[in-house]
Amino acid sequence: MGSSSPTVAPIAATPPHRSPGASKEPAVQPTVQTLLDRPELALGLLTAPSGLPDGALAARVVWAHSSDLADPTPFLDAGHVLLTTGTQFGDDAEAGFAAAYVERLRQTGVAALGFGTEVIREGMPESLVEACAAQGLPLFEVPYRVPFIAIARTVADLIAEDAYARQAWALNAQRAISLAALRPDGLSATLAELSHRLGAWVGLIDATGSLDREAPADGLGQPLLGEVVGEARSMLRRGQRASRTLLAGESTASPQRMTLQTLGGGGALRGVLAIGDSPELDQAGREVVTSVIALAGLALEQNRDLDRARGHLRSGLLRGILAGDLTLAERVATEMWGPLPSAPMRIAVTDAPLTAVDRLTELLELRVEERGGRLFFGRDDEQFVLVLEEADSGLADELAAEFDLPVGLSDPVGTGGIALAHEQALRAVERARESGSGVVHFDEISRQGVLAFLARTDARAVALATLAPLTEHDAESGTALLTTTRTWLEHGGQFDATAQALGVHRHTVRSRIALAERLLGRDLSGFHARADLWAALLAVD
Repeated sequence: MGSSSPTVAPIAATPPHRSPGASKEPAVQPTVQTLLDRPELALGLLTAPSGLPDGALAARVVWAHSSDLADPTPFLDAGHVLLTTGTQFGDDAEAGFAAAYVERLRQTGVAALGFGTEVIREGMPESLVEACAAQGLPLFEVPYRVPFIAIARTVADLIAEDAYARQAWALNAQRAISLAALRPDGLSATLAELSHRLGAWVGLIDATGSLDREAPADGLGQPLLGEVVGEARSMLRRGQRASRTLLAGESTASPQRMTLQTLGGGGALRGVLAIGDSPELDQAGREVVTSVIALAGLALEQNRDLDRARGHLRSGLLRGILAGDLTLAERVATEMWGPLPSAPMRIAVTDAPLTAVDRLTELLELRVEERGGRLFFGRDDEQFVLVLEEADSGLADELAAEFDLPVGLSDPVGTGGIALAHEQALRAVERARESGSGVVHFDEISRQGVLAFLARTDARAVALATLAPLTEHDAESGTALLTTTRTWLEHGGQFDATAQALGVHRHTVRSRIALAERLLGRDLSGFHARADLWAALLAVD
């Protein structure tokens, strides 16, 4: 469309920079730079690349539209390239008109402006060149010999080529991912293939909220990894299928956009797939990720079926261990997971609520693997029973904190004391439920003595009935028989010491104890009667 303006020379465009970690997805969708690089179009950039915003020349072009309207923005959209012959500028175009014209294009999101010279006017309006340079809008000259329809056809052809390339890429990626899933460690291979295809870090956070595997290894450092795992744990706790976008490391110099997607059905989530440092996925990219989600979900579901089978095996072995038959359990456990814990050992018991069984099982399996088998656990009806080495007692605190469960922990015992330790752990977990204190060690109970334990059993009902004559008399007559009896027993049946403690005469104490004996129908001069009454007092506390 004619020669270039004698006062404005085209500027050589700088190819867009691509980082070494750029996506491996095909990138043939046209950009401003793509059009500038087409030799048959011979477009000349008139705005210096150094004065343009970052990525201006790499902006994707979604269509090319021609118009000489003073305000063509009602017919334009973001990503369009506008082509004009400059009729709207006239011969005496003012700088203010050009600035307002370019401002409207920028606000609409126009990717670039192409000016066809030698059609309506010679050369390029200086005011337009200055406005584009000032506002950072790429401006290029379209030679007279190049019709606008050639630019529009080029854009359409490249968009069609991109769509075909994207579909071909998606098919190839899905084929490679499907083959990867057939490898011995199919899940790891699948994630590695997805990472390769997207050119992005990919991680799997398991149902316990721990990073299970990633590709590439150690590809995401702190604090970004911590933010991703934290968000994944929140999604798992909610227990609903969901997808999230997270801008990790906002406070750092290089934040990264993360996409997180839950795996498994609602109420039975198996984990979270995290894709890091990825651009907004298009349809082809989403198809590939969806196929990985399906394969990963299937793999995790198969793992859960295996976990259930192992769980039944563990329950059977646990019964033998608690019965004192360690021979079979030792042989099978050694083959499956490693040797059983060695003495001294403890037994831990915790509840197994349905909502936490799978997550709890996965965490315990992970801890077994970390310890080479020197940790055994099994499910016993509605409880989990753990056989721990003395050094692993801290696992009880981890379970209580992570799952908000009561845990009872026995005293350390030898191999011959497992049944006793199990009984201790059962009593301790009962206390933990009642007190809501998380972990209760059996020695905390044993230090309080046998009588103190009566307050935690059904003896309370019997004790209330035993003391009823005293409590009823006190309520009706305003006496203090119950308090006097308790103080008297605390002072070993000594009347003088009791009178001093209560601030009354010793004859008053004698009179009250005599009345208590008549109401209770017992002689409190003997040890057994006093012990029984003291136990009743403890049980009602």
